Amino acid sequence: MFGKKRPVEKIDKEQLELIETSQRRIKQKKRLYYHFVIFLIGALFLIFLNTVIGLGEQTKIWGLDWFVFAILAWLFLFVFHLFNVFITHKFMGKAWEDAQLTKLVAKQKERISKLQAEVDKKYPLETNAPTTPVIEKKTKVHKNLTLIAAAAENDTIGKDNQLIWHLSDDLKRFKNLTSNHCIIMGRKTFESFGKPLPNRTHIVITRQQNYQVPTGVIVVHNMEDALDAAKNDLQPFIIGGGEIYQQAMPYADKIELTRVHERFDGDAFFPKIDPSVWTETENISHQKDEHHKYSFSFITYQRR
Repeated sequence: MFGKKRPVEKIDKEQLELIETSQRRIKQKKRLYYHFVIFLIGALFLIFLNTVIGLGEQTKIWGLDWFVFAILAWLFLFVFHLFNVFITHKFMGKAWEDAQLTKLVAKQKERISKLQAEVDKKYPLETNAPTTPVIEKKTKVHKNLTLIAAAAENDTIGKDNQLIWHLSDDLKRFKNLTSNHCIIMGRKTFESFGKPLPNRTHIVITRQQNYQVPTGVIVVHNMEDALDAAKNDLQPFIIGGGEIYQQAMPYADKIELTRVHERFDGDAFFPKIDPSVWTETENISHQKDEHHKYSFSFITYQRR
């Protein structure tokens, strides 16, 4: 939302799989090499124990020294390791596992379909029987959950993970309203800060399972968990970006909107405000001046 955008390198799924496979193969071959070195050293050590120190010198198996069988047994393990790395991997690697899993799933689906057909044949549904109405689950509105945003006349809120304008009074209002409260945001909005904002509890929504954040920042993976993390705050705020605003709109009870009276090109947008759902309770206008390049209005909406 604020600050410079951090460059993020994008790796598609196929590239990531190739990288992971290469790393796994390198580890396998390293372990095989270590096994080979240890085998050679171990074989020499066993020969040394028998021939130089004389350990088990009188022990014979089928007329051969005991260390010969020890080395052969170890050699068998090494050959098995070698076969597993270079032969078994080609025939029973991840691609083979995926293919077997796909076949198994297909067979299970076919079996379920046959069972369902038998059940439908034995116990047909009565077409005239009254159907049970489906009750649509309604989203629970959270009291005082507030969306706070600055949006242009065409609902643009930013471009390339940055604000398009700089309005000092809007930033002061954002700070005054959100201080000492929970602020809920998406990953990109959080990264745009550079570092956490002072005197606020940051709750970051991201699909990344191992997303690393500074101490004190809370990471969740969906809106419901974010709201649960902020349940002890009497007025948590949703601060962006566009997708997070869209997800939070059904839960919100209030909107604090700075309407910038210009139109801008952007790639992030604030959701449309439905007048049948929201009522305007306050509107304070600010004309452009030496500190503000654009005129704007502070508008408060309350859910009807």
